[in-house]
Formats: sequence, structure tokens, C-alpha cells
Amino acid sequence: MAEQVVPPRQDSWVSSWLPSWRPTSPTQLKEAEEKMLKIVKKPFSRQHVRISNCNFLWTLAFSPQSSSSAPPSRPRVPLVLLHGIGGGVGLWAQNLDALSSWGSVYALDLLGFGRSSRPRFCADPVLAEELFLDALDEWRERVGIEGMLLLGHNFGGYLAAAYALKYPQRVKHLLLVEPWGFAARPENPNSRSFPMWIRAMGAFMSPFNPLAALRLAGPLGPMLVQTIRSDFKQKYSSVFDDDTVSEYIYHLNAQDPSGETAFKNMTVPYGWAQRPMLQRIGRVQADIPISFIYGSRSSIDSDSGHAVKTSRPDVEIKVIRGAGHYVFADQPDDFNQTVLQIVSRAERSGQSEPTPLE
Repeated sequence: MAEQVVPPRQDSWVSSWLPSWRPTSPTQLKEAEEKMLKIVKKPFSRQHVRISNCNFLWTLAFSPQSSSSAPPSRPRVPLVLLHGIGGGVGLWAQNLDALSSWGSVYALDLLGFGRSSRPRFCADPVLAEELFLDALDEWRERVGIEGMLLLGHNFGGYLAAAYALKYPQRVKHLLLVEPWGFAARPENPNSRSFPMWIRAMGAFMSPFNPLAALRLAGPLGPMLVQTIRSDFKQKYSSVFDDDTVSEYIYHLNAQDPSGETAFKNMTVPYGWAQRPMLQRIGRVQADIPISFIYGSRSSIDSDSGHAVKTSRPDVEIKVIRGAGHYVFADQPDDFNQTVLQIVSRAERSGQSEPTPLE
């Protein structure tokens, strides 16, 4: 399918002025993504999947690789990947080849992020969440998926869990990778557990989106990413020896902050969720397996996963040694193997019944 380039939404005189100040564009994001995906060896398709209200979700799709000498088999339940805040499909570059050995795999940019459309979200956190979930379900229907193994990282993990609550019949297994938004904010967030400089910075930045500084930096934005997130270059150093990853991250987040604004409206100061998932995930149907994956060196501990496990002993918790929050990039081989083991074991136990694609 031919790629469609949609002009950026102009919400105000500020957004119409800033693009000339920021060295980015949808075309530059497309080129940066293509550089990220050059390391993917297996064939895949890419397209804008149209949904309602003139919106679309940018999608990479890997089909099962068939062998003429192998007997036909029933199709496996597709694996769907949801990125985290400020992310995009390109960040899965080190995982797509391995994970696609499972069968059908889809990676999509969430509504308001990456190369998906960037609509204006409602400021109400409940309605903002609903728009994310309904867009995902409409995408599922348009692609032709009945059920899916839903894997989400960070904010994508939060949305994956919320989706399982609203559309339980569509989720065959829930894989939550370093999920954001599970624990509630402490009763006294201004306690001494938060250093004074963090409280002061939080108070100053509270009116702004999380990545506003990146856009306000204008032409210095790319250098800001390279300086502040120099760790990303190391995460992908085995496949890129230049600034490919930094450039991709910059162009992902230097444009209209549609999804980022929705995310901010779903938080309370210091980045806690307004609607903590730990208060809701107990309502996920018992026949939907839940697996948590954490990095041993992450700033996000596994307490939330263990809290869920106290009420659901069948919950699986995996910790990947040597990995931080971006576990899929820090230790991609271990991550890929862990995910494939989880979904394969679920299939053998009969927990994931295959459903045909249209």
C-alpha cells in the first residue's frame, strides 16, 4: 500500500510558528524510521490503517513464513506490540526479526504518536483513555484480527491492560513490559523521599508537556536528545554506529505533541497515573493470562507485578538480568527469547486458542 503523508494539524498560532523553529517534519520522521528499520531482515508490510474521524494508525505487519515442504498448520494468535511514551515502531528494530518467528506480528504507532495521526484529545483522562482504546480496537477490526497476544511497554503496557478490561474477548494473553501507571501516587508526594530539586522542577514544569523542552529548544533539540539520552546510542550500538537512534527519537517527539498531551492529562504531578491500574487490573478476566517483564536494573521495580500476583497466583513475572527500563533494547536477545517462551508455553497449555485472520 502506498504511504500517505498527512499534513500536521495546526491548532494555534503557536503550532503554526514552531515548525519553522524546529528542524523536523513528517518526511524527516519517515526517513529516520526507515533508517531504523534497515536492520530488519524479514519481509514486512507497512501502511496507514484508516479508522474513524479521519484518523489512522501507522502499522508494520509481519506475516507467518511458510515453507513449501512443511505441512499447513493452524495460524497462531497474532502478537501486537504497543510502544511507550515518546516511542514508535522503530524502537522494536532489534526485536522484530526474532519475534516474527512466532507468526503474525504487528507493531503500530499509538494514536497521537509516531507516524499515526495526531488528533486533539479530550482533557478528561477517562475520555482520553477511551479514545486510545477505541482506536486500537477499531484498528484490530480493520486489520482483521479476532484475538491477539497484546504486549505493551511503559505507557503501552498501561493501555494494554486497560484494553483487556474493556475488550476482554479480544485479548488472549497480556504481556506487560515495565508498565507505567500501575501504582498510585504516595499520599505525601512532597515528602523528603523527593529531593527539593525534583519538587521544584516538577512545580515549574507542571503546566507543560513532558517533552516540551525538546520542542522549545528549536534547532538545539537534536543535540539535546544526543546529550540527555546518550544511553540510547549504547542500547543500539551493536547495530548502529552513528546518530540514527537519536535522530529517530528527536523526530518522533519534536512534532505536534498530541498523544503526549493526552498522556499528561492522564497523570498527576511527578508522573503518577490519575487512574492507577493496580486499582483496576483485578477485574481482568481470570482466563486472560498475565505476564510481567522487568529489567533488573530498571528504575521501575517489580512491586506492581508482585502486587497483582498476590491476588492472581497464576501471574508470571520475568526479570531480565542486566536490562534497564528499555529492556527490549538493553538485552534484546534475552527479551526476544523470554517473549517467545511465554507465548509458546501459553499455546502448548491451550491458553491461547488460534483464531484466523481475514
